[in-house]
Amino acid sequence: MPFTIIRQDITKMKVDAIVNAANTALQMGGGVCGAIFNAAGSSDLQAACDKLAPIQTGEAVITPGFRLPAKYIIHTPGPVYHGGKSGEKAQLRACYRNSLKLAVANGCESVAFPLISSGIYSYPKDKALRVAISVIQEFLSDHDLDIYLTVFDKAAFAISETLLGQVESYIDEHYVDEHRDYQHEYHLLEVEKALIFPAPLPSSTKASGLDDLVDNLDDPFSDALLRLIDAKGKTDVEVYKRANLDRKLFSKIRTGKGYTPSKRTALALAVALELSLTETDDLLKRAGYALSHSQMLDVIVEYFIVNGKYDIFEINEVLFGYDQPLLGG
Repeated sequence: MPFTIIRQDITKMKVDAIVNAANTALQMGGGVCGAIFNAAGSSDLQAACDKLAPIQTGEAVITPGFRLPAKYIIHTPGPVYHGGKSGEKAQLRACYRNSLKLAVANGCESVAFPLISSGIYSYPKDKALRVAISVIQEFLSDHDLDIYLTVFDKAAFAISETLLGQVESYIDEHYVDEHRDYQHEYHLLEVEKALIFPAPLPSSTKASGLDDLVDNLDDPFSDALLRLIDAKGKTDVEVYKRANLDRKLFSKIRTGKGYTPSKRTALALAVALELSLTETDDLLKRAGYALSHSQMLDVIVEYFIVNGKYDIFEINEVLFGYDQPLLGG
């Protein structure tokens, strides 16, 4: 999966490079920086950093990983937040962009970031997250790289309150807890059951303008996918990038040969293709799946589809916030 938000200690990440939220003097600090120095071997890492210091906010330099599982450490000083009116956003964007460029220049195929400046530098966590995801998304549009955003605990992760409120309202309205106690359900009248548990839409419902694509549910998933890509006027590269899919996995799905993607991968492709809810249901059926209001992940993804929000990175941000698996593959 090209981009993953993961709850993990960054010093334990087995990637080509990890990113250190450094200070401009490249001295051992506290927080993530201190943890990285300790895990790598503070004396060896400090000696390597001293040869490169000082650097400016937003710049990036690289050292060996020493005792870390990662081969390299990329050091980038993030901005101290002063209300957002002193160029902090541009500086924070530069941290991610320059770190990614340096990773590629050194042959890295995987890199892990902390949420830069969101600790003692006081950058609001929700704003820091938006900057990180925005730059990573832009970079992945032109590069094939596995990028991880590591979060040590949920206290270090914050979703936009507006978005969270909208999703929570949709969940409250549509989510049916599969562990709900139904022992007294037989007391309900049939008309009451119909109101509380509405029947799903008939499987024969078709999306306007795409009837010819959904006439035969026996068609393989890969055939339906290819026709949808053409019908939506998109390219293969655009689709697998927007779906947060690894290029090799997409190639395996595209060529068919009996391969069935996971439900999360199928949903990611539906999002990338900007399918309606009816079209999404049809595509899922071809892989043997269906959306369910007893699955939190399904309800969250359904919210985004119903509201025409097809940003896979934003969807995964919310899924992570709800401790759900991410879309992609």
